[in-house]
Amino acid sequence: MKLTRKDSTRRRHGRIRRKVVGTSNRPRLAVFRSNQHIYAQVIDDSGHCTLVSASTLEPDLRSELASGSNAEASAKVGKLLAERALAKGIQQVVFDRGGNLYHGRVKALADAAREGGLSF
Repeated sequence: MKLTRKDSTRRRHGRIRRKVVGTSNRPRLAVFRSNQHIYAQVIDDSGHCTLVSASTLEPDLRSELASGSNAEASAKVGKLLAERALAKGIQQVVFDRGGNLYHGRVKALADAAREGGLSF
């Protein structure tokens, strides 16, 4: 039986999640990439809560973006997420790429979050 791309992503994500856990001191920056949008959350796994989130679906980002599915949009989401995290006092996170390969939109989001002040 041949694996689909979605199956491969789920397998990779399972391997990643076995190792990457967000704590209250160092929450997890989780990325979900769909065909049309990108979503990012800073999650405290020990408290089972989302601390900060950002996505290309937000009205202020949507109005200034031509598309939600390119590296430019991902970079803006990463920068916005970093601003919100720093406002809440979060400076260190662990990066969860969600089973996606670390290039393209996922890499653009991570680089922008680092430039915005998050360290991981």
